[in-house]
Amino acid sequence: MNIAILYQLFLKSTGVSTDTRKIEPGNIFFALKGPNFNANEFAPKALEMGASAVVIDEIAYFEEDDERYFICEDALTCLQKLANYHRHQLDIPVIGLTGSNGKTTSKELLHAVLKTTFKTSATRGNLNNHIGVPLTLLEIPKDAEIAIVEMGANKPGDIQELCEIAEPTHGFITNIGRAHLEGMGGPEGVLKTKTELYQHLRANKGTVFINSHDPILANMIKRFEDPILYPAKGDFCEVSFIEANPFVKFSVEQVEGEHLTSLIGAYNFGNIANALTIGKFFGVPMEKAVEAVVEYKPSNMRSQLIEKRSNLIILDAYNANPSSMEVAIRTFGQMTGKKHKMIILGDMFELGDHAEAEHRKLGEIVSEYPIDKVCFTGKLVVSALEKAPKALYFPDPFSFRNWLQDSQLEDYLILIKGSRGMKLETLVDFI
Repeated sequence: MNIAILYQLFLKSTGVSTDTRKIEPGNIFFALKGPNFNANEFAPKALEMGASAVVIDEIAYFEEDDERYFICEDALTCLQKLANYHRHQLDIPVIGLTGSNGKTTSKELLHAVLKTTFKTSATRGNLNNHIGVPLTLLEIPKDAEIAIVEMGANKPGDIQELCEIAEPTHGFITNIGRAHLEGMGGPEGVLKTKTELYQHLRANKGTVFINSHDPILANMIKRFEDPILYPAKGDFCEVSFIEANPFVKFSVEQVEGEHLTSLIGAYNFGNIANALTIGKFFGVPMEKAVEAVVEYKPSNMRSQLIEKRSNLIILDAYNANPSSMEVAIRTFGQMTGKKHKMIILGDMFELGDHAEAEHRKLGEIVSEYPIDKVCFTGKLVVSALEKAPKALYFPDPFSFRNWLQDSQLEDYLILIKGSRGMKLETLVDFI
């Protein structure tokens, strides 16, 4: 179908939807297919729910007499083309970001900084894949002054595809670690895939921001003519790390004093420095930028702090991979402030042939620290017991609950971390 015609319909709509459970009156419904569903079947339901139009890709579901039906070769491709068409109507900076860890936290910090000065649009939650990025672009209002688009990847070529849809003008990589190893074909595949963003920016004369403290990213500096560097002395933006005990404290050259954040762990310093650097690049007053970073509070199970009686829980259960697990364990191992410490670790998914070795390594790392109670839950993480034989093991979070309830924990500092599919946040109510 003609994208220009569909775009005119989009301008009159209330947005787009791919889920009849969340559809709003006036939405355009795109009938996407998945491994276990065919949304073409839900087109009539979408119209019942108030959709202004439905875009389908199977003629068997087409209602010729209903002008609200639009047919195309592939609904997902159509959604992506519509998003790219909308992108071309926006003459604004589009900042693309990717990385193995910290993407969403970095995006939220940057959004907090930029919105102090500009009308800024940013990815909601983690809508960062081949469906989420088009939805993100289509949510950018016509009066936006800057957009931030988070990009995730499961296999080589994913970031390149997302760049072709979003066409970022600026971009950065948070870090490159051991994530999605199964789909990436190992660490080399992760490196190749994440740097597809930088390749796109170089080919299109975009602006690249690079953390000069990160040895892998710093090695890429020579590939670009004028990269924007941070956070070291002499870089574009000089930000100094002071401590993380457990919250990150930093200083910045243009604002007096030390600044304490609500972000846990030294690994978040790069995200802070990035937000301040990009803010400075676009002209955000540094005082405003620092204030935005200091006021930012983590949520959505990303190093989220929860108080239960005398216990302090660090809920970091939104996702996990070997790199993020290691920094979380090491950060937690050095923390103080409570009489006792307990760590709860769940399975890490999408590791393929690397799964057993990477889970075994968790046992090695956690055994380096004096932690009162070490608990593993899941099928894969059983490998960790080989290196941490004194740890407690529960096959799944459900079997863990009774033990937690009976333990009546008091005055504990507790870290909970695992992949999203483990749903470890459900344990919090039982502590």
